[in-house]
Amino acid sequence: MTTPTVLPHVDAVQAALTGGGLTVYVGGTPTDTGWAPPDKFAVIYPDPGMASRASLAGERTDFTNLVQVTCVGASVERALWVADKVRQALAGPLTVAGRKTWQPEDQGGPPIQRDDDVTPPLWYVPVQYQIQSIPS
Repeated sequence: MTTPTVLPHVDAVQAALTGGGLTVYVGGTPTDTGWAPPDKFAVIYPDPGMASRASLAGERTDFTNLVQVTCVGASVERALWVADKVRQALAGPLTVAGRKTWQPEDQGGPPIQRDDDVTPPLWYVPVQYQIQSIPS
């Protein structure tokens, strides 16, 4: 057995979201000069996760992490549309090689907010999901 790692789980979340038709960034948006945000997109902010023991004598094989998906849009409706697409994309178990995953658990988030620090202003709502897996 090998200790589980976070990156394959983050890749699985990103694959599910892009497979659901979303533009997705990890850890923030591009900082390139001239980059203009699309009218709707998602940003994944993962935590490093936690590997835990399946039993008192066992190796650390079970894995849990929290992934925040910030849903962004040029309007309230577009940001909420992204949130709906994220929920649809994460409605089933993720595909992680060598792992059996649970359906991501929707942890909710705060109300939608407006970001006036960018021009033009954008609306965003972060939604958190708990990801869990065990060896397959």
